[in-house]
This record gives sequence, C-alpha cells and structure tokens, in this order.
Amino acid sequence: MSSISANPAIGTPSPSTGRAVAWACMAVLSFSTMAVAGREIASDLDTFSVMFYRSLFGLAVVLCILPFSRQGFSAVKTRRLPLHLTRNVFHFAGQNLWFYAVALVPLSQVFALELTTPIWVALLAPFLLGEHFTARRLGAILLGFAGILVIIRPGYTAVGSGELAAMACVAGFVGTVIATKTLTRTESTLTIIFWMTLSQTVMALVMLWGQPIIPQGDAILWVLLIGLCGLTAHFSLTQAYRYADASIVAPMDFLRLPLITVVGVIAYSEQPDTGLFIGAVMVFAANYLTIRTARRKS
Repeated sequence: MSSISANPAIGTPSPSTGRAVAWACMAVLSFSTMAVAGREIASDLDTFSVMFYRSLFGLAVVLCILPFSRQGFSAVKTRRLPLHLTRNVFHFAGQNLWFYAVALVPLSQVFALELTTPIWVALLAPFLLGEHFTARRLGAILLGFAGILVIIRPGYTAVGSGELAAMACVAGFVGTVIATKTLTRTESTLTIIFWMTLSQTVMALVMLWGQPIIPQGDAILWVLLIGLCGLTAHFSLTQAYRYADASIVAPMDFLRLPLITVVGVIAYSEQPDTGLFIGAVMVFAANYLTIRTARRKS
C-alpha cells in the first residue's frame, strides 16, 4: 500500500440522493450517446483516431477549466504519476476495444458485458487492494460469471472478434477501476481527468505514428460528440458516487442496458433475445449482492 496520505483538499459533499440520481442519469445518457456515435463513426475512423480526438477534446476542455478551479494549475501536480500512467494504459486499451466492439456487436450485448466490471473487481480486490473474500462475495462472483455465460452462450451462438473485444474491454475497465479506487484517496477528479486526457492523447498519437485520420463531413460532429460524452460520462458518474452510496448509484447505472436496447431496436433493428435479459438480470443481482456485502461490512 502507498504511504501517501489522503488529500484533505478533496472535499466530500453532503449526501443527496436526488443529486446522485440526476448525475447518474446524465452518465447513463452520455455512455449511451457515445456508443451510438462510436458506431456511426466506425466506417470513417479507426479506434486509435477516435481515441486521439476524444482525448484531445477532453484535454482542451480541462485546460480551459483549470484556471478557474479551486487549485488552479497546481491541480495537475502529482506524486503518483506511475499509477496514473498504469490506470490510463488499462483505460486506453479497454476503450479502444469497446469502440471496436460497438461497431460489430449488438449494443445491448456490449453494455451487458461491460456491466460485469464490478464482479471482476470484486474477484481481484482481495489480491490487489487487500480486501477479504467472504462466502457472500464468492456467491456473487459465481452468479455473475454464470450470467456472463448466459449472455454469450459459447457453443450455442458464434463468438466472433466483436464479442471477444467486448469481453476483453472489461479487463481494461477493471484495471481502471482498481487504479482509480487507489488514486481517489489522494487525487481530485480534475487531476485524474487531466492525466487521463493528456496521457491517452500521447498514446493514441504513438499508435497512429503521429498521423491521425482527419474526420470529414458528419464525422466531425460525431467526433465532437464522443469527446463531450466521454468527459460528461466519467465526471457525472464520479459526482454521483460523491453524493450517494454505491447501493443507490450502481442500480441507476444499469439503466444503460434497457436504454441502449431500445436505441438498438429503433436505430439499428437489433433484436435482443431472452438469454440476454436473463443473463443481465443475473449480472445485476450479482453486482447488487456485492454492493450490499460491502455496505454491510462498512
């Protein structure tokens, strides 16, 4: 564990369920919009170019906000740069795989698999964060894994590159969550977002050999929408967790699934099957059981 003490400058607002719900709804809307934009732009830009413009847009916004923040430009100072970089390598990999998956796989299936992230965090937390296994936590993990198998049904339905990417992106998001849980003890949200946007802009440029594809026509609007939604989604979800307990926020986050399912049916004529909904319910139950266990322990 790090010897760096918690930062008293990171304030904790008074609990407010109403504000938490409002921020959670904003996050749900942002994630869903970003998925649609990612699919619409898939034929024009590769995922590294999408990540470059998304990160560059976010960096520009953060640099505009910093002078007016409580700490100013001193907010970007950190003694935990290696952990920031580790977090952003995981997030960069996970987000690229996510954009690849939304172009090929029904949106509802991508979101259902992505929402298994807390289950994997619960599995790895005892090894990486020093938390303890309990019978209830183990039961929740097993239920979640069963839900994953129901969603993808290997052997019954074809598992292609899109499905593999959707499952692999979860690994990136798990690493992101675990690193973020450690960083938030000493770093502000603005600090984390600054290093995320800066480092991922550089990572994308490296992967593109410094030559990102320039968007044309409508693609420019989709890129701007991805950049905006990428910022608002992460900021809104972080704010929601600041105002309320995870047992309130996490179920709200699951509203992403029915919303994106409706979008997929209307916009792309996707037809989700019964197995998806059964698996999603199992994953939701596993997540909620994990949250209740953590809350009871607290």
